[in-house]
Amino acid sequence: MKFRRSGRLIDMTHYFLQHPRRLIPLTYFADKYKSAKSSISEDMVIVKQTFEQQGIGTLITLPGAAGGVKFIPKTSKEEAKAFVDDLCEMIESPERLLPGGYLYLTDILGNPKVVNKIGRLFASTFANRDIDVVMTVATKGIPLAYAVAQYLNVPVVIVRKDSKVTEGSTVSINYVSGSSKRIQTMLLAKRSLSIGSRVLIIDDFMKAGGTVNGMISLLEEFQATVEGIGVLVESEDIEERLVDEYISLVKLCDVDIRGKQVRVTEGNYFQYYS
Repeated sequence: MKFRRSGRLIDMTHYFLQHPRRLIPLTYFADKYKSAKSSISEDMVIVKQTFEQQGIGTLITLPGAAGGVKFIPKTSKEEAKAFVDDLCEMIESPERLLPGGYLYLTDILGNPKVVNKIGRLFASTFANRDIDVVMTVATKGIPLAYAVAQYLNVPVVIVRKDSKVTEGSTVSINYVSGSSKRIQTMLLAKRSLSIGSRVLIIDDFMKAGGTVNGMISLLEEFQATVEGIGVLVESEDIEERLVDEYISLVKLCDVDIRGKQVRVTEGNYFQYYS
């Protein structure tokens, strides 16, 4: 079936959005639309310009016989700023306060639209890094990890604190919780992560960073490397942070239980924005 240019542009745009960071040969589109490569190249220029103008992302062309084109998701700084401001406003609601100074975030992590935007923001920051897999710890970090992984087009692995018979043999380590200073255990199925993988760690909340530090230690058992760390909310009032390099969207500055007030600000996300 012969496509008109308008039809090609719509279908091509949809395909790129559904297959981020995948290298696609020009011959794929040429054969699909029964069009010359020169016409396909012109179409891609239009798609690339539109993506960049709208802050959706960009197209990267790799020359050569093994080359092709790859869609890299991005988020404009204006859109990211507006979303983080909205996120801070949501989290500052006094109804979120729980006993012990904890925050209720389940509604945010259960909202597909919000989680999807969070995933896009993190994916935009880490899009140019070589990442094989996104890692998180059960359970609240799971929605965030899948949202990020969708935009990076990589699988998700989940670290657990108890073994599941359906996952087979596991690798486990003991780690010290950064906030409570208690020794805890985390484990990962051997089949879920290949030796030497490049990993992006995603978590929903970080106090001192004990859990993230534990995941880093667990990755050493797989000879894996940490390509980045992203957290939704970080706590500011911490004497000793066990993790140095990470990117956060929101920073929890103060919790007044008696006054029922929560004060947050944007995290360090925009320090790493490019």
